[in-house]
Amino acid sequence: WIMPAAPKKAPVKGKSALKKKAGSKFFVDCTTAETDSILDVENFEKYLKERIKVDGKAGNLGEKVSVTTEKSRIIVQAEGQFSKRYLKYLSKKYLKKHQMRDFLRVVATNKSTYELKYYNIQENDDDGGDE
Repeated sequence: WIMPAAPKKAPVKGKSALKKKAGSKFFVDCTTAETDSILDVENFEKYLKERIKVDGKAGNLGEKVSVTTEKSRIIVQAEGQFSKRYLKYLSKKYLKKHQMRDFLRVVATNKSTYELKYYNIQENDDDGGDE
Protein backbone atom coordinates (compact mmCIF):
# COMPACT_ATOMS: atom_id res chain seq x y z
CA TRP A 1 0.00 0.00 0.00
CA ILE A 2 1.53 3.38 -1.12
CA MET A 3 0.45 6.81 0.18
CA PRO A 4 -0.26 9.40 -2.47
CA ALA A 5 1.99 12.46 -2.43
CA ALA A 6 0.58 15.36 -0.46
CA PRO A 7 -0.72 18.16 -2.66
CA LYS A 8 1.55 21.21 -2.75
CA LYS A 9 0.19 24.14 -0.80
CA ALA A 10 0.19 27.63 -2.23
CA PRO A 11 2.34 30.11 -0.26
CA VAL A 12 0.30 31.78 2.43
CA LYS A 13 0.00 35.53 2.10
CA GLY A 14 -0.25 37.12 5.50
CA LYS A 15 2.19 38.38 8.07
CA SER A 16 5.28 37.50 6.05
CA ALA A 17 3.97 39.51 3.10
CA LEU A 18 3.35 42.51 5.39
CA LYS A 19 6.87 42.45 6.83
CA LYS A 20 8.38 42.75 3.35
CA LYS A 21 6.59 46.06 2.83
CA ALA A 22 8.81 48.52 0.98
CA GLY A 23 8.50 51.01 3.82
CA SER A 24 6.64 54.20 4.35
CA LYS A 25 7.58 57.78 3.56
CA PHE A 26 5.74 60.65 5.20
CA PHE A 27 6.10 64.41 4.91
CA VAL A 28 5.36 67.26 7.31
CA ASP A 29 5.11 70.51 5.37
CA CYS A 30 6.04 73.47 7.59
CA THR A 31 6.20 76.09 4.82
CA THR A 32 3.61 78.54 6.20
CA ALA A 33 4.98 78.48 9.75
CA GLU A 34 8.59 78.69 8.48
CA THR A 35 7.96 81.72 6.24
CA ASP A 36 6.42 83.60 9.19
CA SER A 37 9.49 82.53 11.22
CA ILE A 38 7.48 81.21 14.15
CA LEU A 39 8.72 77.63 13.71
CA ASP A 40 12.30 76.37 13.47
CA VAL A 41 12.32 73.30 11.20
CA GLU A 42 15.73 72.09 12.42
CA ASN A 43 14.47 72.20 16.00
CA PHE A 44 11.31 70.30 14.98
CA GLU A 45 13.42 67.67 13.19
CA LYS A 46 15.60 67.25 16.30
CA TYR A 47 12.45 66.85 18.41
CA LEU A 48 11.13 64.10 16.12
CA LYS A 49 14.48 62.28 16.18
CA GLU A 50 14.44 62.31 19.97
CA ARG A 51 10.79 61.31 20.39
CA ILE A 52 10.01 58.71 17.69
CA LYS A 53 9.84 55.33 19.35
CA VAL A 54 11.29 52.23 17.67
CA ASP A 55 10.83 48.92 19.49
CA GLY A 56 9.43 50.78 22.52
CA LYS A 57 12.42 53.08 23.00
CA ALA A 58 12.43 56.80 22.19
CA GLY A 59 15.39 58.12 20.20
CA ASN A 60 16.28 54.60 19.06
CA LEU A 61 15.92 55.25 15.31
CA GLY A 62 18.84 53.12 14.11
CA GLU A 63 18.55 51.97 10.51
CA LYS A 64 14.77 51.55 10.61
CA VAL A 65 13.66 55.20 10.67
CA SER A 66 15.29 58.27 9.15
CA VAL A 67 14.22 61.88 9.68
CA THR A 68 15.55 64.47 7.23
CA THR A 69 14.78 68.06 6.28
CA GLU A 70 14.37 69.37 2.75
CA LYS A 71 13.85 73.15 2.69
CA SER A 72 10.83 73.54 4.98
CA ARG A 73 9.58 69.95 4.75
CA ILE A 74 10.42 67.17 7.15
CA ILE A 75 10.67 63.70 5.61
CA VAL A 76 10.22 60.60 7.77
CA GLN A 77 11.19 57.35 6.05
CA ALA A 78 10.57 54.07 7.83
CA GLU A 79 11.26 50.45 7.06
CA GLY A 80 8.34 48.22 7.95
CA GLN A 81 5.46 49.47 10.06
CA PHE A 82 5.10 53.17 10.84
CA SER A 83 1.91 55.07 11.54
CA LYS A 84 1.15 58.40 9.90
CA ARG A 85 -1.15 59.13 12.84
CA TYR A 86 1.85 58.79 15.20
CA LEU A 87 3.58 61.54 13.24
CA LYS A 88 0.51 63.77 13.68
CA TYR A 89 0.49 63.00 17.41
CA LEU A 90 4.15 64.01 17.77
CA SER A 91 3.63 67.16 15.67
CA LYS A 92 0.73 68.26 17.85
CA LYS A 93 2.78 67.52 20.95
CA TYR A 94 5.62 69.68 19.62
CA LEU A 95 3.24 72.56 18.85
CA LYS A 96 1.75 72.33 22.34
CA LYS A 97 5.22 72.35 23.93
CA HIS A 98 6.12 75.58 22.09
CA GLN A 99 2.68 77.23 22.69
CA MET A 100 1.84 77.22 18.97
CA ARG A 101 -1.10 74.83 19.24
CA ASP A 102 -3.56 77.73 19.60
CA PHE A 103 -3.02 79.05 16.08
CA LEU A 104 -1.42 76.18 14.11
CA ARG A 105 -3.02 72.87 13.29
CA VAL A 106 -1.84 69.66 11.63
CA VAL A 107 -3.90 68.87 8.51
CA ALA A 108 -3.55 65.92 6.13
CA THR A 109 -3.26 67.20 2.56
CA ASN A 110 -2.86 63.79 0.92
CA LYS A 111 -2.15 60.16 1.78
CA SER A 112 1.44 60.75 2.86
CA THR A 113 1.59 64.44 3.80
CA TYR A 114 0.67 66.57 6.78
CA GLU A 115 0.75 70.34 6.62
CA LEU A 116 0.93 72.90 9.40
CA LYS A 117 -1.82 75.43 8.70
CA TYR A 118 -3.23 78.41 10.53
CA TYR A 119 -6.71 78.27 11.96
CA ASN A 120 -9.16 80.35 9.95
CA ILE A 121 -10.28 83.07 12.33
CA GLN A 122 -12.80 85.60 11.05
CA GLU A 123 -13.18 88.72 13.14
CA ASN A 124 -16.68 90.15 13.02
CA ASP A 125 -17.12 93.66 14.39
CA ASP A 126 -20.87 93.22 14.91
CA ASP A 127 -20.25 90.17 17.13
CA GLY A 128 -20.67 91.11 20.78
CA GLY A 129 -17.80 88.94 22.03
CA ASP A 130 -19.78 85.70 22.28
CA GLU A 131 -16.65 83.59 22.22
